Amino acid sequence: MTDPTTTAPVEPRRGFSLPSAYTILFALIVLMAIATWIVPAGLYDLNEEGSPIPGTYHSVETNPARILVDSLTAPINGLYGIEDSKGNINYYNSGTLFGAIDVALFIIVIGGFLGVTMRTGAIQAGIGGLVTRLEGRERWMIPILMTVFAIGGTTYGMAEESLAFYTLVIAVMIAAGYDALTGAAVVLLGCGIGTYGSTINPFATGIASGFAGVSISDGLVLRLVLLVVALVIGIFFVLRYADRVKADPSRSVVANMREENARHFSVGTGEDKAVMTGRHKGILLTFAMAFVLMMYGVIPWEDLGIGLPTLWWWFPEMTASFILFSIVIGIIGRMSEEDLTSSFVAGARDLLGVALIIGIARGITVIMNNGQITDTVLNWAEQALGDVGQVGFATVMFLLFLPLSFLIPSSSGLATVAMPIMSPLASFANVPPELVVTAFQSASGIMNLFIPTSAVVMGGLAIARVPYGAYLRWVWPMLAMLAVLSVVGLAAGALLT
Repeated sequence: MTDPTTTAPVEPRRGFSLPSAYTILFALIVLMAIATWIVPAGLYDLNEEGSPIPGTYHSVETNPARILVDSLTAPINGLYGIEDSKGNINYYNSGTLFGAIDVALFIIVIGGFLGVTMRTGAIQAGIGGLVTRLEGRERWMIPILMTVFAIGGTTYGMAEESLAFYTLVIAVMIAAGYDALTGAAVVLLGCGIGTYGSTINPFATGIASGFAGVSISDGLVLRLVLLVVALVIGIFFVLRYADRVKADPSRSVVANMREENARHFSVGTGEDKAVMTGRHKGILLTFAMAFVLMMYGVIPWEDLGIGLPTLWWWFPEMTASFILFSIVIGIIGRMSEEDLTSSFVAGARDLLGVALIIGIARGITVIMNNGQITDTVLNWAEQALGDVGQVGFATVMFLLFLPLSFLIPSSSGLATVAMPIMSPLASFANVPPELVVTAFQSASGIMNLFIPTSAVVMGGLAIARVPYGAYLRWVWPMLAMLAVLSVVGLAAGALLT
């Protein structure tokens, strides 16, 4: 979600480009419908908790899909969890109702909440105020701003919203003697590393945890460790490059555009900066409290043996909470009723595409479940993995999610497609399903730092006037370090379970 009045226009890329996530996901639905005519049908026996029991797979009568009709109705059935026209009911293996409408509605309301907050100008003023206060000490801006952007990424998946800050941050960095890539990296890698180490990000961790049947608080410690270590790596990586450029401008990745960029980004650094007010501070505090309350509400304090009341929240309660906080922020911001509602609707509209992706992606699992080929795929994976052990399983999961993240850059779409299939595999290796969630989000986070199918990557680089090839050559060592960190972290998590 971006503010069109503050984001520089992004020129469309020429040449070949991959289809959108919608097209890819719908094509996968059709392929799965065709697969129900080819792949043998089968089922696992389930334990008392509804999880598949390894070694109990058996063949059943085939139930092939009607390729045209079922492909079109699968996303709708996936959202509502209703019977289709053939009498199939869409369930998880655990027997929980399959509908994803609660997740989709939660995403839409989150969009409205962000829309109201952005409308008040509090987030923009907060970043702008930080830039102003650190003027003359620009080197400190790199770790501080990257940390701020990482907090946005790890809490609510800050991505498209960050495009509004590129021009401001790049202008300040160039004025301080750095270059456009330094400014772009502060924003892009800051938000991206935050999303890589998503702790309570509802668009990545929340959706994946929901589809894996675990709480968003499960696996939180490992995700927090990955976030902190990755952020330290990212900050030192950017600082090292920035210091090198300041000492010798000819070593800049975009040295040939130095003078042109200095002229281009010379605007927007003076009177255009938003002023932080007491009202903005109150809004930012309320904004943070919304996520703190969500986190408190979903943690099962009783199960952890902590003497705090457990609220047992899930998507309906979280959705209602963000509606309430949207109203509170609107009141603090002295927004009129019309402004509040229009901002909420506009923000919700920005994330409607994400909600639609959830429905389309869920349709793939609907086709597979109704065709009774999901357990067949699980059995193939069980046989392929063999006795790889817990560490091997965690590593393989991470490696599997890397190419999937390239094809489906939407973290919510990928979670919806993959988690209902991947998470049951964890029980075969005695690995908790939250480790699969962490493998998913870390792989998705790394890929979305550089893949050309990411609108944030291509949009941010276009605003910064940094060639994509030059960025890839610069960033790949850090990507390799994050990949190693992920494998080590997942292996440690598997060993400690």
